[in-house]
Amino acid sequence: MDKVNLSVAIIPMSHKYGWNSSTAGLVQSSFFWGYALSQLPGGWLAKLFSGRRVLEVGVVAWSLSTAIIPAVAGFMPGLVLSRILVGIGEGVSPSAATDLIARSIPVQERSRAVAVVFGGLSFGSVLGLLFAPPIIQNLGWESVFYIFGLLGIIWCLGFQSLKEQQLSGNEDISNLGQSSAGSSDLISSSVSPKSSESSLEELINSLKDVPWREFFKSKAVWAMIYAHFCGSWGHYTCLSWLPTFFSEELDLNLTEAAWVSVLPPLGSMIITSIAAPFADNLISNGVDTTKVRKICQTIAFLSPATFMMLSSVDLGLPPWEIVAFLTSGLALSSFALSGLYCTHQDISREYASILLGITNTVGAVPGIVGVALTGYLLDTTHSWSISLFAPSIFFYLTGTAVWLAFASSEPQDFSKSESES
Repeated sequence: MDKVNLSVAIIPMSHKYGWNSSTAGLVQSSFFWGYALSQLPGGWLAKLFSGRRVLEVGVVAWSLSTAIIPAVAGFMPGLVLSRILVGIGEGVSPSAATDLIARSIPVQERSRAVAVVFGGLSFGSVLGLLFAPPIIQNLGWESVFYIFGLLGIIWCLGFQSLKEQQLSGNEDISNLGQSSAGSSDLISSSVSPKSSESSLEELINSLKDVPWREFFKSKAVWAMIYAHFCGSWGHYTCLSWLPTFFSEELDLNLTEAAWVSVLPPLGSMIITSIAAPFADNLISNGVDTTKVRKICQTIAFLSPATFMMLSSVDLGLPPWEIVAFLTSGLALSSFALSGLYCTHQDISREYASILLGITNTVGAVPGIVGVALTGYLLDTTHSWSISLFAPSIFFYLTGTAVWLAFASSEPQDFSKSESES
């Protein structure tokens, strides 16, 4: 919800402050600067302190940063900084969630677990796009940031209450053997009272213990990195620019444009409910996990590429058919939740959060470059086909080729490889 609120509010904000598409693209892309910076630290901190603790801090940080946006909106450096802080808070949450899933969910149920948790992205997008326009039109654009920020604080209070009801140690129901026990000991010790010098030394040692070199020797890891980049380019550029695209192409008002923008994430929720059990059932019936992940990710890439091609070519299609094409393609891209987004946990439960931090760092680059570049190309070419669709099609197609060639879900013992080397 806090990611899409600016996609809607940017329209009245641009009118008020006189921003062109390039400036609006800069404002929207600033979120991803913080998002990219916090990925690796988020993965490392989730492994060290547990995903639950990191998640709480992240939600508080991005909720407070969301609430201060109206106060700094007229001062561009302040607005950019506030969105960077929102990105930093949100950037640690995927790794934190991945850490919790990897430690507690068996492989034959993992697609559904990932789909449910990360399906919150689509659900939040739907809620944000539904509620932001009437809030803005009735209470002003500033109110959407106050209300959405408050919701995050309320969530934190509920999450804290839930945690207090659970027994200590319930978080790691499915321990990782001695490796997980060691990690749990590290988590316990890292939060116990001790000298700051000892704590700092422990943090440094834990960072050194991560087998970074072995990660980047793996072709599967590189396939995950590039696939994450490609998928994020299409996702983030469309997430940021579709409300504006629909508003201009269909000549809709703010509420109508937002309602149409709801269709892709709503479709994603439906597709996710089909893709997740489909993938888990294949694995339960003995189909190779790597093959299942490749099938799902290929669907996730080729579907939006195909429909974007149909939307960008001048076939004389009425606008609402273009909406239907984009909705179908972007909805089918949620097959990635049963493809790429499960692979981190498949190849290493112990380092799943850090691996997601690595791929998500690269995956945040399209949010920085792609969103801003789309605005610049739109100002210079005045063509949605060139500015929004063509780059996404390119990355979807090349991402498919790399994924099919190098992706793997075979478990890899990175720590063992590190010690041997």
